[in-house]
Amino acid sequence: MNTSHTALHLRRLGLAAAAAVAVLVAAAGPAAAHAEVTASDARALAENVTLSFTSEAESDGAGIKELRIVLPKGIAPNAVALKDAPKGWKLTATADGYTVRGKALTVGTDAEHSITVRQLPDAKSLAFKTLETYSDGKMSRWIEVPGNGEKAENPAPVLELKAAAPGAEPIAPNPSPKPRTSTPSKGASSPAASTSGKQTKAEAEEDSGSSTGALVIVIAVVVLLGGAGVFWWLRRSRTQA
Repeated sequence: MNTSHTALHLRRLGLAAAAAVAVLVAAAGPAAAHAEVTASDARALAENVTLSFTSEAESDGAGIKELRIVLPKGIAPNAVALKDAPKGWKLTATADGYTVRGKALTVGTDAEHSITVRQLPDAKSLAFKTLETYSDGKMSRWIEVPGNGEKAENPAPVLELKAAAPGAEPIAPNPSPKPRTSTPSKGASSPAASTSGKQTKAEAEEDSGSSTGALVIVIAVVVLLGGAGVFWWLRRSRTQA
């Protein structure tokens, strides 16, 4: 009698424990799906770092087709490049980060991609707010950044950074491309044109001087010939007289 009673009591305890576990699993189910980030070199000011992202699938009827990542302060959208992603997915820069998208993945398949960052900023941690879009239009937002030890229901992927390596310094921004030479305005003249103008003026003056000299010579010849003619005519007149 006591044995049966004990067995019944143990059975009831086992059922209660199983029910409690089931409740905990059910409650933890939605929160289990999350987004994560890892780095090939998780140090402040590290260069050419590969960041790998994993977004767990949490839909039973649709696949992930797009991820939108908001980059933390210190990483510019034009300082990242797509390194690996599901086949056919492409990266597009946005004002505050980038999107990587393509054909929807098979239901239940996690979305994994990686990017190369030119340099990580000088910080202790970096939060990458992530928005997952599914083929049915639904969206999961992993954008909460907990603080003061609080836990977030939808935490953003956070990368903890170690101190920078000795001697590490921020890379200077990429130099701006040199502006193309603009077409000179009608009122302005290029150095070559100015030089050409000066040469033309000098040549004109030289030509003018040459013309004047030639005219003087012609006049002198005419005067000489005229004088010689007058002298010959006077001499002839005297001879005849």
